Amino acid sequence: MSQASSSARHFIVLGKIVGAYGVQGWVRVHPFADDPLAWGKLPTWRLGQEDAPPEGWREVEVLRSRVHLGALVAQLADVADRDAAEALKGLLVGVPREALPPAGENEYYWDDLVGLEVVNVRGERLGEVASLLETGANDVLCVRADDGKELLLPFVGAVVLDVDLAQKRIRVEWEADW
Repeated sequence: MSQASSSARHFIVLGKIVGAYGVQGWVRVHPFADDPLAWGKLPTWRLGQEDAPPEGWREVEVLRSRVHLGALVAQLADVADRDAAEALKGLLVGVPREALPPAGENEYYWDDLVGLEVVNVRGERLGEVASLLETGANDVLCVRADDGKELLLPFVGAVVLDVDLAQKRIRVEWEADW
């Protein structure tokens, strides 16, 4: 499952700049999405703060990138030295949704799952997907019930039986009182 996420921005957040890499203006990006090498090859990214409106994000050209020790390192246009790279620390990296490849069979971008209704095999509504978490062992659906409670459901085949994007529904093997 790809861990990309978004809000009202019109593009998908793929990672966060966590600092400089070297002295020649490269940045180190903590990826939120699967296969950072693939999205690192996109020609441009948008950089911005979490709560900034779309017009508050700026487009930057990606000159080169590679995976290094579990993170993506990238050289961006107009980022000439370590100080300029450090100034970008904390910014999120986003791309337009249409720039991403389609998800594979039985794969989903996190953004596709947020807002979907979650029902169990009895047809009982458990709530809506509010967000997702990566735990290392598996991803977790954070489902907000109608009464405001949060349910945490592992995104594994034994629990998630069907994801129907067209119907905006996820069917799960889970009881409302678990």
